[in-house]
Amino acid sequence: MNKDDKGTQGQQEINSKVLKQGLCTGCSACVGLCPSMEYYKDKIIFLHDCDLDKGRCYAYCPRTPTDFEGLRRALFNPDDMVLEIGAFKGLYMTRASNEKIRANAQHGGTVTALIQLALSEGMIDKAILVDQNDQFLSDAQIIDQGGDSLTKAKSKFVVSPTVSAFNRISSTDAGKIGVVATPCQALALAKMKVNPALKDQVRMEKLRLVIGLFCGWALDWQKLKNLLKETVGDLKIEGIDIPPSSHACMEVYTEGKTIKIPIEDVNKCVRDNCSYCFDMTCEFADISIGAARSPEGWDVDKGWNQVIVRTSKGAKLLEKAIEKGILEFRDVPDKNIEKLKIASLNKKRNCLKHLEQKTGNRNDLIYIDPEDPVVRHIGTVNLVQ
Repeated sequence: MNKDDKGTQGQQEINSKVLKQGLCTGCSACVGLCPSMEYYKDKIIFLHDCDLDKGRCYAYCPRTPTDFEGLRRALFNPDDMVLEIGAFKGLYMTRASNEKIRANAQHGGTVTALIQLALSEGMIDKAILVDQNDQFLSDAQIIDQGGDSLTKAKSKFVVSPTVSAFNRISSTDAGKIGVVATPCQALALAKMKVNPALKDQVRMEKLRLVIGLFCGWALDWQKLKNLLKETVGDLKIEGIDIPPSSHACMEVYTEGKTIKIPIEDVNKCVRDNCSYCFDMTCEFADISIGAARSPEGWDVDKGWNQVIVRTSKGAKLLEKAIEKGILEFRDVPDKNIEKLKIASLNKKRNCLKHLEQKTGNRNDLIYIDPEDPVVRHIGTVNLVQ
């Protein structure tokens, strides 16, 4: 790992070491910092060449060398750290109490309910959410009223330029900002927050809440668009979901019927960079949310979320949700935390394997320090299939 490299650490390095290596996550942390880079139709593109030896694009990119342990120490209570899944103050099974939210949600509507609560309680003044057009291309949207979050509910399976939206709005008088982020986006925000450039220190103080999303992978927009055209045709698509792995399919909800696409066809659409992701549960968020898993199975679980609280801000938000009756709770199955640890550990192990294959050197993991405590921990446990 070249974390002490004194050479170029700017756009040229982003191009050669990230984009050309197939590592770019599309998080867009490099966009909106200068006029040289832009996000366009699921891609990061260069508008102008930049010859700066050091740039914020390099510093904040989640795929440039990262001091994960330093970020953990700066952002979380060390007593809360669980090596497999990050900072952990508790695991919960929740859903929105409001039936209207649940009806519009992907699963239990917990994200929408918490964003509405954070806005109404003044914890944040604006929230950055994800929307998509009728061609399934995702975009980041900024809202300042809770009701607007209803139209942004449901999962989007294509990367959104969420961090560029934060870069843009945080440079204004936006006040306190909350962001709903995937793991790579949350990591970029963490790098910005802990080690901001001098010109970014004031705007990073506006980042007050990160709600993280569990993420296994994201899909290439053009490939997804083509797959849906081939399998669904001109039918109007009302929603998309990925059931647990035992179902081995993507479910596409259309008017009157559900179309199931074999998971092997969906896997062909996964972005190449997702093979190099070290984080399944969005470890650099204040509170992380994913689909529920329980012995009752998918028919029940798709109406609930599982929630990891990571920081005091996340705990305060959940406590306020309890106080206000915003969320409903159910008991967490006894083995859920262990299953999360296993799933997360397997993703980390696969990430390290692919990084080593790319470099040909187990001591060069590109953006991850081989001596990181979590990396060392992975080497001491057996891989669970």
